[in-house]
Amino acid sequence: MRLWLFLRFWSLLWHIGLPVVLAYLWKRGRKDPLYARHIGERFGRYPAGLPGSVWIHAVSLGELRSAVPLIRGLLDRGETVVTTHFTPAGRREAERVFAEEIAAGRLMPVWVPVETSWAYKRFFKTFRPRLGLVMEIEIWPRMIFAARAAGVPLYMCNAQYPTDSMVRDARFGIRPALMRGFSGAFVKSELQARRFASVGVRNIAVTGELRFDQPIPAAQLAAAAAVRPTLGPRRVIAFASVTEPEEALFLAAARELLSRRTPPIIVFIPRAPERFGAVAQAMTEKGVLFARRSQRLDGRLAPLSQAPMDVLLGDSLGEMYFYLALADRVVVGGGFQPKGSHNIIEPLALRKPVLVGPHVQTIEYPAVEAIAAGVCQQTSADRLVQHVLTWPDPSPETIAAFMAAHSGATARTLAAIAPLLRP
Repeated sequence: MRLWLFLRFWSLLWHIGLPVVLAYLWKRGRKDPLYARHIGERFGRYPAGLPGSVWIHAVSLGELRSAVPLIRGLLDRGETVVTTHFTPAGRREAERVFAEEIAAGRLMPVWVPVETSWAYKRFFKTFRPRLGLVMEIEIWPRMIFAARAAGVPLYMCNAQYPTDSMVRDARFGIRPALMRGFSGAFVKSELQARRFASVGVRNIAVTGELRFDQPIPAAQLAAAAAVRPTLGPRRVIAFASVTEPEEALFLAAARELLSRRTPPIIVFIPRAPERFGAVAQAMTEKGVLFARRSQRLDGRLAPLSQAPMDVLLGDSLGEMYFYLALADRVVVGGGFQPKGSHNIIEPLALRKPVLVGPHVQTIEYPAVEAIAAGVCQQTSADRLVQHVLTWPDPSPETIAAFMAAHSGATARTLAAIAPLLRP
């Protein structure tokens, strides 16, 4: 009865709030026009479909990137794929990475429908997916129960159940009931399997973390190798995926590092593209000698200038591996505010030592294991500069061994999916 009442309230809330959703998309569309395009898809109206596809819901950029190896594996096995997204960053990445497959009619990226039963009914009527995979732990009630009504098996994929979520759910208890609506879960670790099982989720398989299998773009590594000598002998510290609440902290840390007798070069990469201009303005006001990537380098990442600079502002999308490859060590943002840290696997894949903030519940796996292995250092705002300067570098061999021990999630996930795709 409690779940039934919640679903009725949830549906009422979404129907009443649809004008607010449209206003939100219009407002965001003023900064990023893609938000305001293909609006019909938000309501389940699609110009075409790919019936019989595997459906992968990757809400934004990080989720899509984690899904790339899995999607490649499905395509290699002859499957067609439809990906759903909420943000332009996720959709653009799908369009960029899978441009050939989209042109060949083997993959279609679209907007995820709004949380109403009728919008999802149209989605399932158009695409008739054989299987649905929700990346990470996106819990959308109407998505879950509309999939059940349509007879589509829906699984959590690359899933984890963070500690803070479990604490909240123990108080309110509605999310475990929703998670039991999934057909099952492909989870990151044995610990995560036990957590999902403890709230009644069935059909759990431990498949690992898909991000360990992400392809590394060779062109970006080659470009970084060419650019790095132009930066001189100074060490390079990357501040990656800096969120808006952390910008002041990281700017202060950058200025303190630059005041040292042998200052490093800082690569400063804001998390959200709409923050590029604001961060540039803040650096200008604080007298930081910086250059924007869009002005310092051309479209192929070749230098346009070799003028002196202390900070390279990463004002581009899809070039994270280039920025990380320039660095000697990397501080990953997100974890210095309560929402939690962003992905540490990309720098580790390049054998770069990583520092994170105190809030790592969003990347509990593999952050706990990486910290224990000595390839990641957890720090705090007041000790950030100290640890950047003094934490001993783990050897590349140590980082390589850690990566090897945790790879292979794509093959395990494909093996778990295979029985579900049989006719």
